[in-house]
Amino acid sequence: MTLSPSVPEAGLDLMGFKDAVEELLTGFLDRKAPRADSSGSPDLAAPLRHFIGAGGKRIRPILAFVGWHAAGGTGDARTVCHLAASLELFHVFALIHDDVMDSSALRRGRPTVHRALALARQGDDSNIPAAAAARFGEGAAVLIGDLAMVWSDELLTDGGATPEQWAALWPVLHAMRYEIVLGQYLDLQATGTASPDVDRALRIGRYKTAKYTVERPLHLGALTAGADQVLLDRLSAFALPLGEAFQLRDDLLGVFGDPSSTGKSALEDLRDGKATVLTALALQAATPLQRKELTDWLGNPHLTHEQGASARHVIMATGAPAQVEEMITARYRTALKALDDALLPCAARQALHDIAQAVTQRTT
Repeated sequence: MTLSPSVPEAGLDLMGFKDAVEELLTGFLDRKAPRADSSGSPDLAAPLRHFIGAGGKRIRPILAFVGWHAAGGTGDARTVCHLAASLELFHVFALIHDDVMDSSALRRGRPTVHRALALARQGDDSNIPAAAAARFGEGAAVLIGDLAMVWSDELLTDGGATPEQWAALWPVLHAMRYEIVLGQYLDLQATGTASPDVDRALRIGRYKTAKYTVERPLHLGALTAGADQVLLDRLSAFALPLGEAFQLRDDLLGVFGDPSSTGKSALEDLRDGKATVLTALALQAATPLQRKELTDWLGNPHLTHEQGASARHVIMATGAPAQVEEMITARYRTALKALDDALLPCAARQALHDIAQAVTQRTT
């Protein structure tokens, strides 16, 4: 794989970079398959290859690439490509663990890793009870997720970073990892407790999505090219409102999205009772009867499709979806204003503008 650090001002080849990251990930995981003479060792990389093969937006690798160019795109392009692939493999770890914690059945239109492992376990031995297979699937998925996290470091280490790059990258990587764990913890803590507290939902979204998905990948890519604090602050001014808009769109898709596009059930967030801005606003605006209905439905693991449809009807009637759309638009405009003020190279600025439009208007 060859990447040129010199990219014309006409634009960045984001799809070409995405393909390079896919190639790097695929080759890395293929090399992790056990040798034929390894005495029957299980292929622990297989679930990760399957997960990567299911697709994904790869927004974190792409943002790292754009961050690198925002800081001048200097140095070995191999380093930023390995950084980007490492971020994606770390994200796989986070998603696998998230699915276990949420007891999710689907991810990207396929059975989640823990569900697939449970089904395979029963397929290997039909005498294994379903409950035992489910416990195996969850435990094995945690281990596979742990492996993805460990291998994400190996991928990064193989990228040939200089001592100066390591010194700049590690503190931000450590911060990113703490932030995603904090966001996930806050999410778990709030799940199932229906509340009109919008600030709580926004705080969860900031740590779980805004910083992790947008800000830190931009920072890490920029630091690979030697960015200073001034540039990092300018990138944050763009990234944080955009990351919040990303999460707000996710909240809407989690309840009103088409499962054939989102790859997951439209009942999951309702059944889990996720603490989202959407449900908080709905509870604020609901009549006493509507509030009682929503409180009964949100967090009910046995919520039926009919009840889910009723919950969506009530949420729509409160005007909450329209309010969330307004919040997305406001944050999108704030991000674009920060982008205009950031004095970035033209190609990087245009790429970030296009990304902002895509993530706020997405349907998946």
